[in-house]
Parts: sequence; C-alpha cells; structure tokens
Amino acid sequence: MPELPEVETTRRGISPHVRGRRLTAWIVRNANLRWPVEIPNVLKGALLDDVERRGKYLLLRFERGTLLIHLGMSGSLRIVDKELAAGRHDHVDLVFDTSIVLRLNDPRRFGSVLWWPASNPTHPLLAHLGVEPLSDAFDAHYLRARARNRRVAVKNYIMNAHIVVGVGNIYASEALYLAGIRPDVPAGQVTRSGYDALVRAIRFVLERSLREGGTTLRDFVGSDGRPGYFQQQLNVYGRGGEVCRRCATRLKSTRVGQRGTVFCPKCQRSRGFRPLM
Repeated sequence: MPELPEVETTRRGISPHVRGRRLTAWIVRNANLRWPVEIPNVLKGALLDDVERRGKYLLLRFERGTLLIHLGMSGSLRIVDKELAAGRHDHVDLVFDTSIVLRLNDPRRFGSVLWWPASNPTHPLLAHLGVEPLSDAFDAHYLRARARNRRVAVKNYIMNAHIVVGVGNIYASEALYLAGIRPDVPAGQVTRSGYDALVRAIRFVLERSLREGGTTLRDFVGSDGRPGYFQQQLNVYGRGGEVCRRCATRLKSTRVGQRGTVFCPKCQRSRGFRPLM
C-alpha cells in the first residue's frame, strides 16, 4: 500500500504539471472504486489552484471545492500525454488544457476520487485524522500525553491515523528499531525519553524515504514511473530470520495487532532508554 512518503512523492511529482492549469475534461472508465467516483460538472474549465496532501489523501484544490484522491492498496497517479492509450487498470483520466492527463491506475480498485465542495468546512474522511508526523505539532509531549494509560502496543499506537497520520507498517517497524523500543511494549509504558527518540526516528525514516522516492512495494511506482529505493535501506522490515545489521543478533518475527513484525531482541530491549540514532 502506498504510504505517506509515496503519496508525498506523488504530490511533488504531479504538482508542477497540473497546478495553475484548467481541467478541460475527464474520462471515467470504471466508476466502481472503493466508492463511486465523484467529479461534478462544475469542474469543467476550473483552474487547479494547488495540489496538497493530508495523511495519505491527495487534495486537488479548485475554487469551488476539492477532489479528494486516495490511492488505496495499489493505486498510482501518473502524468501522461492524452494520446497514450489507456491500460486495463487505468480507471480515471483528468485532462488539462496543456493536453496532459493525470491518470489514475488502480488494479485492486480500493482507491477513490471524491468531491468535497468548498461550502463544507471539512470532509468526513479527514475530520478525525491525527497530526502530520513532519509538523511541529508532532512531538514527544503530544505522543506521551495521548498514550497515558493505553495498553495497546506502541507499534499499533503510532500506526493509528487518529493519533498520527501516515506511519504505516514499514515505517513504524523501522522507527521503533532506531528508537530502541520493542514494538509490543504498551504505549502507556514508553518513557518520555523513549518518545523523544521515537519522534526523531519517525521523522528520520519518513524524510529519508522522501529523499529516496518512497518504498518500493509490488504495486507502487513513482509519478515519473520509476520505483523508489528506500527498501534497500530497511533494517528490520521483511528481514525476519536474518541478522541485525548493528549487533548480528538473529532478528525475530512475531505478530503485533495481526501484522507481521520483525525486531531485534537485543537492540530493542527497552522502552526507549538506548536509541540507536
């Protein structure tokens, strides 16, 4: 599934091509995505003011409202020439006045294209999202205060989009490794110093992934068609049974909240006393 860095990489890739352009037409080949595709007639000829991101949602801002796009499990957005023939899974085209097309490809059809009129103060899908992990609001005080008395595993806690958006399984695993925290420790038991380290680690792995174009998963490609390369730098995710790059201890595989989880039993023994970065 495309995560925050992949979505942000996509935003940065498509924005220069479509921002400030007029939407002249659209083609919906399959409206049956996660929810029925919503593109109102009021957008015909509308100027695209900006392309923003909130969590894993891309926000195409027009004067009269916003197209809310989610890439789902397998979706990708690419800039293509309008003459390029559509493929089997190319479900939606947004055609701009420069004869370029913003094309949504989504093999599993869990993505969405929804309309959010400017008259509505917020969209229900965005109303309860947590803080952005790269914003100033995301700090150890915030994380520890929200974690008080929580018994949920810290890995599940930081993956909760109501707490912080965009920290998926890969990035949570890698950040907990760098922070020296076991993924199954109850969130309420992580120390203040542990959350200090965890905030730094989350920012580090997300920013590094952004620099390198996102994490290469089976279905994700960048907006320019090239895959990201962050996967080559993974310390624990997907490496169960291999040795820790730092201490050579055999990495352990387990399940935390029904998700496969890999950690180092030596480097991640604590609740945050000895971060690795």
